Amino acid sequence: MSGTNRILSEGVTVMAMHQSTHRGSGFHLPSSRRNGAVSVPGAADSVEAGALTARAFVFASARVLMGFVFLWAFLDKTFGFGYATASGKGWIDGGSPTEGFLGHVAVGPMESTFHSWAGAAWADWLFMLGLLGVGLALTAGVALRPAAVAGTVMMALMWAAEWPPAKHLSDGSASMSTNPFADYHVLYAVLLIALAAVSAGDALGLGRLWARLPIVRDHAWLR
Repeated sequence: MSGTNRILSEGVTVMAMHQSTHRGSGFHLPSSRRNGAVSVPGAADSVEAGALTARAFVFASARVLMGFVFLWAFLDKTFGFGYATASGKGWIDGGSPTEGFLGHVAVGPMESTFHSWAGAAWADWLFMLGLLGVGLALTAGVALRPAAVAGTVMMALMWAAEWPPAKHLSDGSASMSTNPFADYHVLYAVLLIALAAVSAGDALGLGRLWARLPIVRDHAWLR
């Protein structure tokens, strides 16, 4: 082979290798982008998991606070801490947890019914057991569905006792209702239902252990 032909042959070989290298680089770039794209769902999953965790802790915090609302009402009415219940007039002192509230109902279609319930032993026991049971269930994160039902019934009765839709009381004075429907009783009831619906006892609570109990597995309504 002559020198000229050898130079041409080597040049062609070098060009071929150079083109092949570029083709190889061009081939790998899309692959790198695909690999990057694959990592995006992983990052998205991580962000989503973090959001779910944050959401779980927000609901758990709301659950514990709501539980304290019920437990505090029970404790104050039982022992008379001097807040809503005067000292020395607690349940253990012979006072009635329902007489003060139900006996002063002055509005609504159930006014006379509530008056007849005020101070009755069965009403006192049901009311106090309801406060204690719902409070303990929320605080521990167990039996949220029964707690939601019991708590909603209690809130509905208390809403009816205050009867926010009325502009005036039975004596004609202004009711001072701040909202004809969505008062705090309604908000509490909705929150109770929401906490049960999202299984808010699984975080910062005993919800997962509770769900593993045979009786709870067999009866989902206890969840």
